[in-house]
Amino acid sequence: MEMVTGQFGLVWEQTRAPLVVPVLKVMVVLCLAMSLMLFVERVYMGIVIAFVKLLGRKPEKMYKWEPMKEDVELGNSGYPMVLVQIPMYNEKEVYQLSIGAACGLQWPADRIIIQVLDDSTDPAIKTLVQLECQRWASKGVNVRYEIRDNRNGYKAGALKEGMKHSYVKQCEYVAIFDADFQPEPDFLNQTIPFLVNNTELGLVQARWKFGKLPSHCFNFKHKWELDCVAVNSDECLMTRMQEMSLDYHFIVEQEVGSSTYAFFGFNGTAGVWRISAINEAGGWKDRTTVEDMDLAVRASLKGWKFVYVGDLKVKNELPSTFKAYRFQQHRWSCGPANLFKKMVTEIMRNKRVSLWKKLYVIYSFFFVRKIVAHIVTFVFYCVVLPATVFVPEVEVPKWGAVYIPSVITLLNAVGTPRSFHLVLFWILFENVMSLHRTKATFIGLLEAGRVNEWVVTEKLGDALKANKLGGKVPRKPRIRIGERVHLLELGVGAYLFLCGCYDLALGKNGYFIFLFLQSMAFFVAAVGYVGTIVSS
Repeated sequence: MEMVTGQFGLVWEQTRAPLVVPVLKVMVVLCLAMSLMLFVERVYMGIVIAFVKLLGRKPEKMYKWEPMKEDVELGNSGYPMVLVQIPMYNEKEVYQLSIGAACGLQWPADRIIIQVLDDSTDPAIKTLVQLECQRWASKGVNVRYEIRDNRNGYKAGALKEGMKHSYVKQCEYVAIFDADFQPEPDFLNQTIPFLVNNTELGLVQARWKFGKLPSHCFNFKHKWELDCVAVNSDECLMTRMQEMSLDYHFIVEQEVGSSTYAFFGFNGTAGVWRISAINEAGGWKDRTTVEDMDLAVRASLKGWKFVYVGDLKVKNELPSTFKAYRFQQHRWSCGPANLFKKMVTEIMRNKRVSLWKKLYVIYSFFFVRKIVAHIVTFVFYCVVLPATVFVPEVEVPKWGAVYIPSVITLLNAVGTPRSFHLVLFWILFENVMSLHRTKATFIGLLEAGRVNEWVVTEKLGDALKANKLGGKVPRKPRIRIGERVHLLELGVGAYLFLCGCYDLALGKNGYFIFLFLQSMAFFVAAVGYVGTIVSS
């Protein structure tokens, strides 16, 4: 053992000066450069959003908006035909809620079509969804239950197939809601006027909301519908962390994009598209796992503008199991990186949009937010910074190690003031998730094995409702260790713990407190004690 230790020490001393030190110095410089990019981007968005709030730049002031009114002579025909699409896949826990909310939208009955696109593979769930559609149809709602023989293209394939039906040709606009989304009854009355009165607009996007809204905002007739009004932002600590990240995305990123460049990424749900904009952009494509972002970029390159209505909130469910959240984050990180690789040349060559808008999409929207943000979080704070405790010749300036990440964190936390006291947990959790996001980003850029992996995010609607009402949620049987232990998190946690021990005993950096806390976060994630654990 002493011989092995001695040999390792000898190899370390021989390679540290000529190899390790130069490589680590280069890594520090690259990470500091990426940190500055992210810092400038966050500060810029913070300044813009401050001016937006101070100047009161509401969507209604930027674009013409007039409420829809019934024409005395034309009657309901004065209202445009609207298609509402609800794609779903084995959504046993939430299908009633989504269909019920869509069927409760306030719009003339003869001017709206509810299209349920059921890709379910479970025959029992298919039957339940079909019966629910028949129940609403018997009440006079124009509900169309559509299925297909395969799941080619996943969600993009389902939406594309849904647009091919003959009755869709009479529709001017299409509203899209994922199976766990619950639009308020006046959703169409709030969004359609933007499209009717502004022919340059192709998309109206609403905000996602996960906490409680007043029950009087909903026109539900059944108790189960009212029980589900409060979804699950408070279900567990993991959902609170998600709420913080997503609130920043909607309150700042989407608002800034809408207010300055009239471009932002379509969130895939809780939005209304002008059908002609979809068609002109080339329709739905399944070449990546972010078909929504793909369509938004292509439509923007055709000259269409988008508006984000932050005051219009649509409730939905956050993934509350760690497994579901990891799959979702893989898709959300891999897809944008892969789309960036596929479209960067097309964006640069486009002549229909301004140079500034192209720079905004390429640099700010894609490169900094979708690539740099993930890579620098993991590589700098979980790999390079800890490694410097072993190499005192390499120093990280305090502004890069402390000040910049502190400012970035504070700017992110303003989106969810009620969770400000949880900011330390948010930092640790985001660093853990950055491992998967970085891995997914490189998979997307390199188009490696899991680049087109699509796993539908698990919803626990009824299980969560039972928990809120005092029922017991069945615990997942903990039999096979392999189902619970995540080796990647375990390895990174061990590395950080080793760095912390060395820094505490022999180092001079004083990073050991952070390193120990972060290693504990990785260990907790490694053994699966994150989020809600329920039976399948």
